[in-house]
Amino acid sequence: MASKRTQKAVKTTASAHFTHFDADGGARMVDVGGKPATRRIARAGGRIVMLPATLAAIEAGRTKKGDVLAVAQVAAIMAVKRTSDLIPLCHPLALTHVGVAIAVDAADARDAGEASVTIEVTCETHGPTGVEMEALVGAATGLLTIYDMCKAVDRAMRITDVRVLEKEGGKSGRFVAAAGTAAVSAPGRNKGSGPTT
Repeated sequence: MASKRTQKAVKTTASAHFTHFDADGGARMVDVGGKPATRRIARAGGRIVMLPATLAAIEAGRTKKGDVLAVAQVAAIMAVKRTSDLIPLCHPLALTHVGVAIAVDAADARDAGEASVTIEVTCETHGPTGVEMEALVGAATGLLTIYDMCKAVDRAMRITDVRVLEKEGGKSGRFVAAAGTAAVSAPGRNKGSGPTT
């Protein structure tokens, strides 16, 4: 059980910064009923770093579990639609679009002994709350799917740089992440998907 000092600290921090806490420091789902419905867009991404030989196997279709990038793409879309089941305080959203773009390193970028696959997930809705968590869950799940499908040959793969890259809509307006995360537009073979519906 938390001490009175901890409870007081949580209460103070919650009231000052975090909307998912009530006045007593307890968890709550934010009431968005009074917020106007607007177009909301979020884009999140990340990458998985692996051996060049692992990426070569993915590209050549030599993995035992099938087409890695196609399965990762579908997994990302499925995960986006289940975000409110996975993240306790997320609202279920009526998504209007989910897009998944996947890029692999160009061959001349693999000379350092590492190669990577980058995923970006774009989510859209028209409603009172944003879709950042949906985009993040989709990107993370797509990367985890790649790990699952390739772990038999490369258990040292690492997932990195998962973050929100851009969001639009709502009271806070537009956000664009600082440069530093590899983008799907980087040189390499791209694989994209359209809307879920």
